[in-house]
Amino acid sequence: MTAYRRPKQKGASYFFTVNCAKRRGNSLLVDNIDTLRQIFRRVKQTHPFGIDAIVILPEHLHCIWTLPQGDADFAVRWTLIKAGFSRQIPPGERCSKSRLKRGERGIWQRRYWEHLIRDERDYRKHVDYIHWNPVKHGWVTRARDWPHSSFHAYVRRGTITVDWADEPNETWVVGE
Repeated sequence: MTAYRRPKQKGASYFFTVNCAKRRGNSLLVDNIDTLRQIFRRVKQTHPFGIDAIVILPEHLHCIWTLPQGDADFAVRWTLIKAGFSRQIPPGERCSKSRLKRGERGIWQRRYWEHLIRDERDYRKHVDYIHWNPVKHGWVTRARDWPHSSFHAYVRRGTITVDWADEPNETWVVGE
């Protein structure tokens, strides 16, 4: 069996999906949205990166980051974000023996999904997917109604209109 190797392209843009360990009935991320935002800001100060698009859902998030030229280390950034957030959350989550043995919390899934953005079309498809995701999961009926999304910044910049995606588009379905 061949080991999985993450793509490492310096200065590139990447799409990520990061999940909480407990998915069902969990609202940890939106319940602690200010803490999560603070951790993102702190990590960006010490390990700069651009957040091109993002959506925070109750128990997972999607985002596109662009890393600085000469830098491909998204793994250290995710480690710092996940650990920093976990340290701010009071203990009490269910934790497996293997996590306890390693001194880990049971807040996040150990792994995350990453995708190296290939071109402008791929980038646009993933931005649309991010903004459509709260509707896909049934949290709202329109993208504009989800508060924890870069959708609103895109509207302010005039990149999309507020009524964008009031009707679904099957091309927004990308892997999670």
